[in-house]
Amino acid sequence: MSQGRFRRIAWATLAVTLAVILWGAYVRATSSGAGCGSHWPTCNGEVIPRAPTAKTLIEFTHRVTSGIAFLLTLLQLVWAFRAFPRRHAVRLGAVASMFFMVTEAAVGAGLVLFERVAGDTSIARGYWMSAHLINTFLLVASMTLTVLWSSGGPLPRRSSGAPTYVLGGGLLGVLAVGVTGAIAALGDTLFPAKTLSEGLAADVSQAAHVFVQLRVYHPIVAGVVAAYLLFTTGFVTSQRPNLLKPARVVSALVIVQIGAGFLNLFLLAPVAMQLVHLLLADLVWMALVVLTAWSLGEAPASVSSEAPESAAALPWSGLPDEFARPKETPPR
Repeated sequence: MSQGRFRRIAWATLAVTLAVILWGAYVRATSSGAGCGSHWPTCNGEVIPRAPTAKTLIEFTHRVTSGIAFLLTLLQLVWAFRAFPRRHAVRLGAVASMFFMVTEAAVGAGLVLFERVAGDTSIARGYWMSAHLINTFLLVASMTLTVLWSSGGPLPRRSSGAPTYVLGGGLLGVLAVGVTGAIAALGDTLFPAKTLSEGLAADVSQAAHVFVQLRVYHPIVAGVVAAYLLFTTGFVTSQRPNLLKPARVVSALVIVQIGAGFLNLFLLAPVAMQLVHLLLADLVWMALVVLTAWSLGEAPASVSSEAPESAAALPWSGLPDEFARPKETPPR
């Protein structure tokens, strides 16, 4: 099986998974999580709902697209083992993608079967949402690395320096922002505010629901992590100038995300803005994962003088680094 065709499958798997994630956020924002009742994998006890409501169609569409993403991930796994040799990093990425896709389905099923959807305001739902968010980010990271490694990106190595440890802190920080963001989005859905002043007052009210009280922590954590990421990209490029381009991508996305966060706040978190905010969060995460992979990476054994030409179509192409190009032998 062709490695070139595998790359197209890997890209398609990542793209479809991102679409499923955004549609899942739409399910939550429209309170459609109970559109198929407490049945899973069937919808209201039927394989195909016969008289669906709007919320049933929204939830059923999410399940169908999730199934497509699952099948693509399975195809990616099988193809990786056919197209790449033993112990190749692409196999690792494909296995991790499949693992987190299975756990993603399990968490989604648990949300439905335990009725932690729609109007449920229990504290347990917050834990379920946090686990769902972390698993989703790990799934996206696995798929991103699979695309990177199959496209000629640097293979992982054990040795690392200070930039990698700093970037690791950034990855943990983004996970923290994601968890607080998931809780904040849940509070916005369950307890929407009519005005900005009303929402801010509810955030600090002792009488408000805990999901509302926790909303205030998201912008604080997001601000701290954003500042850390901007510092991190500057530090990494000062230590590793070859990582300037991917570091700039991370910085640019962080700045855009900050603006989107403020806009989401002032507009009182409309559904469309929530989806944009989530998409940017995923892109920040993916860019940071790629930057971390480059900081850890070493050139594949198959890298040759033709590599720059073949990598021209990659999103991380043009990186003037020591990994992507063979070293010249100095004259004796």
